Amino acid sequence: MSGDAIIHIVDDDRAAREGLGFLLSSLGLETRGHASAADLLGHLDEQVVGCILADVRMPGMTGLELLDELGRRDCPLPVIMITGHGDVPMAVRAMRAGAMDFFQKPVNGMALVERINEALALSRERAATGRERAQLVSRVASLTAREAEVARAVLAGRQNKQIAADLGISLKTVENHRHNVMDKMGAGSAADLVRLLVAAGWAET
Repeated sequence: MSGDAIIHIVDDDRAAREGLGFLLSSLGLETRGHASAADLLGHLDEQVVGCILADVRMPGMTGLELLDELGRRDCPLPVIMITGHGDVPMAVRAMRAGAMDFFQKPVNGMALVERINEALALSRERAATGRERAQLVSRVASLTAREAEVARAVLAGRQNKQIAADLGISLKTVENHRHNVMDKMGAGSAADLVRLLVAAGWAET
């Protein structure tokens, strides 16, 4: 059911960690157990599709502190919080910090599995988006300095004649650079080019 995905279970309670791991493994999901938040952070490969199930109350770094740290690292893996001592304020804080969901022990196994599958689907979507962005960034990096200037001018809504005047070059030269930019970025129109540049991280000006 998970295929290429890994579910990370973070809980200092060995019995709880292994019990949850057994349940998920019996459903065909690949799991990895971590006895602490530090252990997870030391072994986590954010490039691999997956999600994180984290207990709230743990010695050292708590589950909520882990959630904050993952947020600072821009970790793309969805996080589901689990606790035996949950309350409404704690759940609200966890959700505001980016948790996908908040379960209280004893956990409803099937409800958890349903959310895990949703988390894995989200992780795959984020991974695909990340790959697409990396490809676009690579295309942008292939532009020459002059092509980049022309691309930014197009992004700003400047016409070819205006770009030529701005850069002090001929209209024909602008057209050639613009053609090269369109070709390297794989854009079929000016609107398409703008969309690709924004997706690559260039802000519209």
